[in-house]
Amino acid sequence: MRAVRLTQVGKPLENADVPVPEIEPTEVLIRVAAAGICHSDAHYRAGISEIDRLPLTLGHEVAGRVEEVGSDVTRLSAGDRVCVHYLVHCGSCEFCVRGLEQFCRSGQMIGKHRDGGYAEFIKVPGPNAFPLPDEIPFEVGAIMMCSSATALHALNKARFKAGESVAIFGFGGLGFSALQLARAFDCEDVYVVEINPAKLASAARMGAIAIDGRSADPVEQIKEATAGTGVDVALELIGSAKTMRQAVLCLGPLGRAALVGLTAESMSIHPYTELINKEAEIIGVSDHLATELSALIDLARSGKLRFPPETLRVVDLDAVQINASLDALQDSIDHVRTVIKVTSE
Repeated sequence: MRAVRLTQVGKPLENADVPVPEIEPTEVLIRVAAAGICHSDAHYRAGISEIDRLPLTLGHEVAGRVEEVGSDVTRLSAGDRVCVHYLVHCGSCEFCVRGLEQFCRSGQMIGKHRDGGYAEFIKVPGPNAFPLPDEIPFEVGAIMMCSSATALHALNKARFKAGESVAIFGFGGLGFSALQLARAFDCEDVYVVEINPAKLASAARMGAIAIDGRSADPVEQIKEATAGTGVDVALELIGSAKTMRQAVLCLGPLGRAALVGLTAESMSIHPYTELINKEAEIIGVSDHLATELSALIDLARSGKLRFPPETLRVVDLDAVQINASLDALQDSIDHVRTVIKVTSE
């Protein structure tokens, strides 16, 4: 089969011909229809996030049709439309039995620890394949398995509830989904903090209160807009110590800041005035959970989570096109997501 693989860290991905995976009794073989290109893939290529083995087929946002099912798989059949949960887990360790597979003792991420979806076929354990309704295009089914799922997990971890206000720091792929999900959960006001004019305009068109981080301190802007109170929930989706601190400072009493972005920087907090005195919380967010995906799929099927055609960019399963997309990720000025279209519907 055709695949696009990382063969050397710091070098472009390469086209390759590799064997079609052979499945075990508990696995399914999926003919990939679409695979999203995520910022994490650019990090793997650059060596920012360490890869255990090479060569490796990247791609952890995957949707397609079941080609073959193992003898122990009973809930799926050949021809079923599916999207893929990217965390392969044992199901039996102390974390898995609690539904916390992101901490599985032997967990593996598709497209990082094992071959991913930049290929014509991928094999995954049966429980990792989720039925994809006909109403959801494969391209959407693929990309929502990462950015949308993680945005939902962040809102869940922050215990977000109807009638609360939220500040979203960063309006890339995660922020685009987070805004829609907050609306679906009947939020009060949504403030989107950005420095990119195109992203601010897009957020405003979607009903958010745009906060330009270049024009003035975003914390002061949010405090002014909320009559000094602050917001109930803040999501930090950028990965900067500066914006993480701002996410904490814009909270009101009993506020919760959910930190999703990745950074190696340290953040300073004054415990009494910034946390204890208003019983605020700082919450770490890692990946997402299989138990959250059914609700996410239902939100997409109902139209509450949407990715209109103008928000998607399609490329072929071709190393040149995929490398160009990875190169462009750092300079992206909008929330357009790039998806590899491997096979047609």
